Amino acid sequence: MLTPAQRQQAAEQLFNADTQRHLIPQLSQSFEGIELEDAYAIQDLWLTMRIDRGARLVGRKIGLTSRAMQMASNFNEPDYGYLTDDMLLSDGAQIEAARFLSPRLEVELCFIMGEDLQGAGCTVADVMRATEFITPALELIAYRTKVPRAIVDTIADNAAAGAMITGGRLVRPFDLDIRWVGATLSKNGVIEESGVSAAVMGHPAAGIAWLVNKLARHGVGLKAGQMVLAGSFTRPVNIVAGDVIQADYGPLGSLGVRFV
Repeated sequence: MLTPAQRQQAAEQLFNADTQRHLIPQLSQSFEGIELEDAYAIQDLWLTMRIDRGARLVGRKIGLTSRAMQMASNFNEPDYGYLTDDMLLSDGAQIEAARFLSPRLEVELCFIMGEDLQGAGCTVADVMRATEFITPALELIAYRTKVPRAIVDTIADNAAAGAMITGGRLVRPFDLDIRWVGATLSKNGVIEESGVSAAVMGHPAAGIAWLVNKLARHGVGLKAGQMVLAGSFTRPVNIVAGDVIQADYGPLGSLGVRFV
């Protein structure tokens, strides 16, 4: 377990790495004895630093929702991080690739909450009732620490959240069976990945229910209007300057961006 001073030091290192665009050594190597509780506390401190400099909290992201990614990370449950307003990008955006360190893209669904949702015992049905809209989204993941990374490195690093790109159609949660939303991700005209939303824990709302139950331990939850990235149902695709990306969600529409 780390001391409060060590947690603050780690958060400052991550904040500086993000703003100055450089990788730092893994916190698991720099801070002996770092634990999961430390990692989430560092994440909170980093968020506070960003808010103090003008960012606004707009939601949450969930990661490691597939068993394959959990096994790769040697971890047996998802993780979560924060979304702030300066992370939000829209369909058609031209994105500066150098803004992010080792950027990759994942195909996801974004839930937009219509009601507050808090408390233990949250279920998929509770999530669906509390959701106002669901929309296609791409998560841009980016690391601020060197690899290979332990799970505490990923969590402290805001679960590798870099940005979120939304587009396509807004749909209400019961307008379709959201377990079977399919999508393809193309890079420079070539389909690199495809998947179906049921790959996210059997139902894309399952990860959000898991998150609400986790947050209940800390006396917090999701607020009406917040956005939640529910977890990827494809493998991440590496991105460099010059890449043109198109994600096709079929009946839910498509979204595209270009990296410069």
